[in-house]
Amino acid sequence: MKRRQIAFATAVILHRVVRFNANAKMNFLALSIVNSGVPLSMVCAVIGLAFAFFLIAAVMRAPSGNERMREISAAVQEGARAYLNRQVKTISVIAVIIFILLFIFKDHSTAIGFVIGAFCSLAAGFIGMRVAVLANVRTAQAAGLGRLNALRMAFNGGSVTGLLVVGLALLSVAIFYTIAAKLTGSDAAIRSLVGLALGGSLISVFARLGGGIYTKAADVGADLVGKIESGLEEDDPRNPAVIADNVGDNVGDCAGMAADVFETYAVSLVGAILAGLLTLGGNPAAIVYPFVLGGISVLGAICGILFVNVGHGRPVAVLMGAVMTNVLISAILFWPVTRSLFPDGVTIAGVLRSPAQLYFASLVGLIMTPVIVALTNYYTSSHFRPVKKIAYASETGHATNIIAGLAAGEHATALPVLFIGLAILATYHFAGLYGIAIAVMSMLSMAGVIISLDSFGPITDNAGGIAVMAHLPKEIRAVTDELDAVGNTMKAVTKGYAIASAGLAALVLFGSYVQELSAHVTARGGVFSYQFSLAEPKVIVGLFIGGLLPFVFTAFSMDAVGKPKVIVGLFIGGLLPFVFTAFSMDAVGKAAGAVVREVRRQLQAKPGILTGQEKPEYGTCVDIVTKAALREMIVPALLPLVAVVVVAGIKPLGPVVLGGLLVGTIVTGLFIAIAMTSGGAAWDNAKKFIEEGNLGGKGSFAHAAAVTGDTVGDPYKDTAGPAINPMIKVVNILAILIIPIFF
Repeated sequence: MKRRQIAFATAVILHRVVRFNANAKMNFLALSIVNSGVPLSMVCAVIGLAFAFFLIAAVMRAPSGNERMREISAAVQEGARAYLNRQVKTISVIAVIIFILLFIFKDHSTAIGFVIGAFCSLAAGFIGMRVAVLANVRTAQAAGLGRLNALRMAFNGGSVTGLLVVGLALLSVAIFYTIAAKLTGSDAAIRSLVGLALGGSLISVFARLGGGIYTKAADVGADLVGKIESGLEEDDPRNPAVIADNVGDNVGDCAGMAADVFETYAVSLVGAILAGLLTLGGNPAAIVYPFVLGGISVLGAICGILFVNVGHGRPVAVLMGAVMTNVLISAILFWPVTRSLFPDGVTIAGVLRSPAQLYFASLVGLIMTPVIVALTNYYTSSHFRPVKKIAYASETGHATNIIAGLAAGEHATALPVLFIGLAILATYHFAGLYGIAIAVMSMLSMAGVIISLDSFGPITDNAGGIAVMAHLPKEIRAVTDELDAVGNTMKAVTKGYAIASAGLAALVLFGSYVQELSAHVTARGGVFSYQFSLAEPKVIVGLFIGGLLPFVFTAFSMDAVGKPKVIVGLFIGGLLPFVFTAFSMDAVGKAAGAVVREVRRQLQAKPGILTGQEKPEYGTCVDIVTKAALREMIVPALLPLVAVVVVAGIKPLGPVVLGGLLVGTIVTGLFIAIAMTSGGAAWDNAKKFIEEGNLGGKGSFAHAAAVTGDTVGDPYKDTAGPAINPMIKVVNILAILIIPIFF
């Protein structure tokens, strides 16, 4: 009996010792990651940047084709560089003014953060665009060796942009936070990060708008006169606007998209850190967690890039394999990190959340990436019904093509918005506002491989143009055409990803606005009496589901009788995306009209252009769209800034109306952006479906109608729709920044 008692007591003691050691080990590991998590994320970011420069060297070593190919590539490169240089000068004037205002009315660290965010956003776009221009001529050359060689060259060129975006965003936020925390303390450093986010967002608005106006003005002008009036092929060197069109692909799709996702990544990271500060009382693990997730996914992105370089199969399957590789690696590594940082869970809003719940929130973000990719692919790929429906509608005329395209864009909003709503509900259930923030950061951590897919599109597009202008064999053009169609879908897919993540990121920022406003009012000795029922995510989901009637729905949800200020704010915010896109579309229309007139003038003044006896004046069209883009981007880019400041500055409106404005912008902006980008891409691929030989092929009546639809869809998918993403976030970030100034 005594032996049994001794054995039992020994077993109990051993169990407690082992349990103590395990807990001590977990606590030590958690403490270790808390202390080293931010530096480790910097290391991962540096690894990503180093791999990007390795890819640059690999692209540079590849053969660049014959003299004619290099000459065309140099012309595109010169036009793109000239535009971006002039854009930087234009933006710098506005950036300096905002820097001075932040320096005077906010604080020095926020103003410095603004400059850092703006600089890194510009750098990511500029370097990415430069490499894309180098890669396009090498992709055309590689197409002579086979489809797989061209695929890998284009993807590696695009991967430089992808890794630059995540590497620079993660590194800039981590370094700024580390230095600012030592100088001003952790809380002040986190709040000053909002300045960095604003810098990236503001540059993104200008880059998206300016690049979008440039690329689509040139594209529409080239198509209307070249294809419809003169019967020229795509990228025919006899078209005076063809170089401007190819330049536009780089300044719009490469530089513009890079700046867009840089700011979305930075904003999501800052939003997650801010949510950790405001909802978890500055728990160190909650601050470090978003950094670590970002670092892990940089490594996952590198693995995805390597997958493309060793994989075989259809282009779409290989590219999607890269995405799933990144998702799988991140999902595996997220769990031990989550378990180590939160061994005992964390209390959020009075409720203990387990490590598994935080991990599930991060998984939702990872899963949302392939879900949004698959849904956007369905609505925009020529293999599926929505695009084919537009193509068949082209047989009965231009008007029916337009009607079918508009309908396709509106249909494309349904499933993505429903899945976004489900993601919001699930992550809020797991970990409240912090859970939503973690899901957004997890989703944006995939940006490395996603932006690689996006930049793949303009590289293959330009490669096809070079093949035509350099009179390369038809077999090479067949390869580039196939990859161009894939790239077109990839661009639409990545825009859908950017829009969905922007909507979720803006929701986190809105929640942070409410929390920050409450902390500010309380710190001044006041009572926080503002009623923000919209801070409840279920109401936001209701707004998404309500869609066409969001404001009426909200009125019932909030019992808004006697509280009209929120409804007024919703109306103002809901109006902003419409006015913003109207300015953007007008700008493209004006610039495209100028290009059309110039192309017509040249063809009439020099009849020998069409016979190949005279050379077009390419530089004139480049100059027209450059000046038009820089001039027309100013008003819509400043619109969100002015709207927020005016509403905040009118005392009878105040913080409640401003809060309604933020949500109104998120809801209507999300719907418009998805409809425009998906509808525009569907129009484009319907045209390509016909050009493949279906429904009469090139030169048929259906093809002429499809070209018209494509020209309408161009500013939808590449100018107005994508530019809504940064506009939404500028509104929310600025609202957070001005709380201590106006309220």
